[in-house]
Amino acid sequence: MGRLPALIILSVLLLAFDYYCYRAILSVFKKWKPTTKKLFSIIWWTYTGILVIGVFAAIYVPSYLPLYLSLRSVILVAFFLTLVCKIVMLPFLLIDDIRRLFVKINRSFKSKSTAVLTEREPQTMVGEPISRSSFIIKAGLITAAIPLTSLTWGISSGAYDYKIKRRTLVLPNLPKAFEGIRFGQISDIHSGSFYNKKAVQGGVDMLLAEKPDFIFFTGDLVNDMATEMRDYQDLFSKVKAPLGVYSVLGNHDYGDYHFGGAPSAAKARNLQDVIKTHKVMGWDLLMNEHRRLKIDGEEIGILGIENWGMGRFPKYGRMDLATKDTDDLPVKLLLSHDPSHWRQEVLKKYPQIDAMFSGHTHGMQFGVRTEHYQWSPIQYIYKEWAGLYKEQNQQLYVNVGYGFLGYPGRVGILPEITIFELKRA
Repeated sequence: MGRLPALIILSVLLLAFDYYCYRAILSVFKKWKPTTKKLFSIIWWTYTGILVIGVFAAIYVPSYLPLYLSLRSVILVAFFLTLVCKIVMLPFLLIDDIRRLFVKINRSFKSKSTAVLTEREPQTMVGEPISRSSFIIKAGLITAAIPLTSLTWGISSGAYDYKIKRRTLVLPNLPKAFEGIRFGQISDIHSGSFYNKKAVQGGVDMLLAEKPDFIFFTGDLVNDMATEMRDYQDLFSKVKAPLGVYSVLGNHDYGDYHFGGAPSAAKARNLQDVIKTHKVMGWDLLMNEHRRLKIDGEEIGILGIENWGMGRFPKYGRMDLATKDTDDLPVKLLLSHDPSHWRQEVLKKYPQIDAMFSGHTHGMQFGVRTEHYQWSPIQYIYKEWAGLYKEQNQQLYVNVGYGFLGYPGRVGILPEITIFELKRA
């Protein structure tokens, strides 16, 4: 099924769901004046119509139009929040309808089994309409306000609330010249989702203020299109370090979600534009290759592969190419966007990799993360989803991301800038 038919079907379902909620609310607030009901109806359906039209426009209007990205963000945020609130309310409506169905069945049974009404069963019970439970519906409205409040807070407060995570990385074979070297990691910029350039600049300033010796970027520069970096290329060009900035591609950088999985000329051009953007910013993009980082005559290896992910995610990465001619390097640091690559291939086949650096999960942008405890629904999909992991002599660090995707905010899992310090065992 194509994207347009699927979107039309989804819109029809959402409109039906909207009507269901609308009728339930009106049935509870029967005491409203006719003018109040009319005003409520106008506001309800105008808002719904604007959202549906807006979602189609956000997907199909050309991205080069002025204010497109900002307006698209506003529309999609409103659509997302509205949908979540109504989904939360749905169980309450279903419970009330099930209650009413049982009452109706019970009344029907009584009317058939009793030919003559007794004094204990007044006549009003037989034909009396079964009203909705005001308590259940109002409870649903109050409950729906809870995610609205928390998600709205996550948008206004969490989306750009960058946090610096400091980690010491102990590597047994680390050359003496690299003792105490500090480097940074950011991941998952997703520039197409940004709507506050000044706030994004604040995160870049925080990273640069740490004065790292080198920096890693572990993929997903854009959501789909290279043009999304139009307003942010100059900003991220400021991300520099004395020993270089090393980057890799993520699953979103290939344009698969916009152009489809099949090869095409437009898709190839878009990928080349993404690659060119890394170059223009001065970032050293590693595509199944490695670099030798030298200090005082001693070297370590920085390896980077194209995206390699489990399941439906593309497997463009070639570890055989990235590790070629690296046997003499005492330490090898691998940049690989998807953390599932660590367990699926690196641990099994490449014991020479000392540490791998990933992103991809975003921590689902929702959960709890403290110094000693973390939880997110994403952990039921990814065994390694945030922070530092160790198995035998190998390590993995998963950065929960600089930007955001889909939901334009973060609740509990805040955007991350990681600063590492290298130590010898």
